[in-house]
Amino acid sequence: MYLNQCRILCVGVWMLYSYTLGYSQDLTSIVVKGAVPRLVSSAFRFTEGPAADRAGNIYFTDQPNDRIMKWNTNGMIEVFMEKCGRSNGLYVDHAGDLLACADEKNQLWKIDKNKKITVLVHNFEGKRLNGPNDLWVTPQGGIYFTDPWYKRDYWKHETQEISQQRVYFFNPSQNKTIIVADDLLQPNGIIGTPDGHTLYVADIKAKKTYVYKINPDGQLSDKKLFCDLGSDGMTIDRKGNVYLTGRGVTVYDKMGKLIGQIPIQEPWTANVTFGGKNRKTLFITASKSVYTLQMRVKGA
Repeated sequence: MYLNQCRILCVGVWMLYSYTLGYSQDLTSIVVKGAVPRLVSSAFRFTEGPAADRAGNIYFTDQPNDRIMKWNTNGMIEVFMEKCGRSNGLYVDHAGDLLACADEKNQLWKIDKNKKITVLVHNFEGKRLNGPNDLWVTPQGGIYFTDPWYKRDYWKHETQEISQQRVYFFNPSQNKTIIVADDLLQPNGIIGTPDGHTLYVADIKAKKTYVYKINPDGQLSDKKLFCDLGSDGMTIDRKGNVYLTGRGVTVYDKMGKLIGQIPIQEPWTANVTFGGKNRKTLFITASKSVYTLQMRVKGA
């Protein structure tokens, strides 16, 4: 999420390709007939981390400008919070508070409705985290988050204190963080199923996405390859289809079979989620812009 500028090198080839790429026939089962991605705004520097609340409003980050924006179900956008730790990935928890990967501080935050900040995770075993990137909340309130290393020019430090790029699980009731995956090259996007039984994690550097069984203690097991594609942000719909991002939005069914691709005419598609009053609006953050797409399926 908020990837290094080197990814822009492939923009020209990708955009020429995306302009001529139409929907796969299979996407007609999930996308409203005739619908195309609609540009909402390009008034940002780099958009990330969309997260929907219970009403369907969506919060997203404009990370270089250090602010969290809010898109409401009427289609209007406003600034929700500035000086937000250059937040990256976001998620709305069961209490309606906003959880944020505070990239500037290498921490995991909770931001309540009054914009009061609580630091949930500030290190691991006394060592500074690499940079919490994306997160997902279980039905019980536990938090899985990825911690890759993307060197930022606004950091004062130059090196990693934790050499592994891991996936962690934070248990709020115990105030305890554990390692749940440390064999990935660069974990990034993460999403789980509503029943809390399955977790998807994208290894963006390895260009692969894996699926895990979630155990009662928060540990992961039964790691399997889901697809040969990495991802920045991710989401899932009520049919169990998984949406990966990077070069547009690529959709797989729950068995890992490719359904099709939604082209986005931007250098990089960073993240995606479902929102809107009926949870049938696919909200897409892509480079300096945000888009919406009307769907036949609801978000999970």
